[in-house]
Amino acid sequence: MRPVDRSALDASLIAAHADGDSAQLSGLYDRVASALMRAGDTDAACFFLTQAYVFALEAGASDAERLRRLLAAHGRI
Repeated sequence: MRPVDRSALDASLIAAHADGDSAQLSGLYDRVASALMRAGDTDAACFFLTQAYVFALEAGASDAERLRRLLAAHGRI
């Protein structure tokens, strides 16, 4: 997975929030969570995983179950 470009990510998150694009928001938050998990920041990663999960549920995305399992594996559900 490529490194996270914070300014591009921030712009993408702002645009997705403005568009109300839950599926895109889920993917973006998931990407941030993955980067934070790789960096060893589990608490921050789980915060972003929670956001990804909520937006996945809102979008009816198939990724919701995978995100729920990740949160459960880290004792967050």
